Parts: sequence; C-alpha cells; structure tokens
Amino acid sequence: MTRPISVGVDGTPESGAAADWAAREAVRRGLPLRLVHAWERQAHDPTVAEDAETREQGARQALRDVEEEVTGRHPGLTVTTEFLTDGAVDALTAETDDDGLLVLGSRGHGAVVGFLLGSVGQQVIAQAAGPVVLVRSDDRAEHEAGGREVVVGHHGAPDDGAAALRFAFETAAAREAPLRAVRAWNLPPVFGYSPGSLQLADDAGGLEQYEEKALAEAVRPWRERYPQVRVVEHVEIGSAGQVLLSVAGSAQLMVVGRRAHRRAIGTRIGSVAHALVHHAPCPVAVVPPS
Repeated sequence: MTRPISVGVDGTPESGAAADWAAREAVRRGLPLRLVHAWERQAHDPTVAEDAETREQGARQALRDVEEEVTGRHPGLTVTTEFLTDGAVDALTAETDDDGLLVLGSRGHGAVVGFLLGSVGQQVIAQAAGPVVLVRSDDRAEHEAGGREVVVGHHGAPDDGAAALRFAFETAAAREAPLRAVRAWNLPPVFGYSPGSLQLADDAGGLEQYEEKALAEAVRPWRERYPQVRVVEHVEIGSAGQVLLSVAGSAQLMVVGRRAHRRAIGTRIGSVAHALVHHAPCPVAVVPPS
C-alpha cells in the first residue's frame, strides 16, 4: 500500500471517528492522509431549509474543521483535503483505485445518506478496488491497545482469501498486534456423503481436521512473510458470521473478504461481510478479492 489513506468526511461524529482511525493508521504505516468530502448539489430538497450555497459552505467548513483536528493531534502527518462534486458512489469508490484504502463512518447524511445501511454504502463497498474500513462513532484509540486482536475470516480453498489475509497480516504487523485467523465450517448435507465416507472421516479423526489443514495452508505463506506476528488459528463449527461475531468483542479490527453479488435489485456484498458491517462492535475492513 503506497497511496494516501482516504477518509470520507461529512461532519457527523461517525466520520470524525473514521478520520481519527485513518490518521492513526496513516501514522503507523508512514502514509499521508487524504480527507474527502463527496457532495452533490441538490436541485430541490424540501427537508433542508438552507439554500444550496449555504449548505456547500457548511460542507467545506466541516472539511476544514476535521483537517484542523487531525493535524492538531498528529503534527507530523501530511494531510490533504478534497471537496468532490461527483456522484458520491463514484467519488468514494475512486479513492480505492491503485491499492488505495478508504475509511468511512458507519453512518452518513446529506448526499451520502445511509453510508452503511443504504444503497450508496453497499455500492461503495461492493465496487471498491481496495479495502474499505467502516468505523463507528464510539471508536477510540484505546480500543487498539491491551492485546486486542486483529481477526480475519477465511473460507474456501487454501488459496482463496489471500487479499484479506494480506491486509490482516499487514495491519497486525503495523500495530504489533496478535492475529486470529478464523475458519468456520458446517456438516455436509446428508446427501453429500455416503455413510461409508462419513465413517472413514470419523475414523480419521473427524471432518474438522480437514478444515484445520486448509486454514494452516492458507496462513502459512503469511506467517513466513510476517514472522513477528503472533497467530492463533481458530476453527469452529457454525456459520461464518456467527463464529466471527463471537470473537469480535475482543478484537480491535475485523477483516473479511468481499463476495459481491450483482442482482436486478441492488448490489449485495455477501452475507458474512453484511453481518460484520452491521453487528461487529469494532471497525470492520471489507477487502475485495485480489
């Protein structure tokens, strides 16, 4: 990762927490920080009394206020600002091009209503070329201390999910934090295996050993690349979303790969990412496949 870390700013407490998170991460990684406000002039908005010029001035002032706060906390950090008038989805998605990292608050307003719960947020996460981190308004720097883990989910074959594992190991190394790699599994459908094959699996020690092997193989190259990162390999039966959320309370960051599905009615990012983004108490990084 060589580009500045970008953060969406809209004047809300959520975006302020996102800016704080992004600034700390930029300092750790030795990268500049880019504050972005994606604003759209509305032809008519009956819910807002001010005219468009007044609202634009307020948006620009909010951007300057965040810049002052960030530079005051991190005097050595290089900070730039950008006030964009493109569509919110296009403007924010473009910030992730060329291996960029985008950080957003968990809620939004104005031109980016429903960052997280609405269509704009889902489109940004689903279309982003790089990782998108969602930060809640109550996030604090102290939540990153005390031995809290970076948690990453893995599924599929050992070669799957490399982008999410890479991001998780990079982040854990930068934070000198332990990492927990989680793989959830379920029993096969009753018609998927014959009684004989299930008996053989049971005699060999059960199905979980195959899941443990798959996770170990997936993690091995990243262990070798980041030998300083302490790793716990966690395999548990259950749905991936439930297993990951069960360890989210002690995590400083959850990392999950993205499975984007385009449908006639909107865009979905995958059930596991959806569960974490909506229910995890800590920041969540959604990483597209490499």
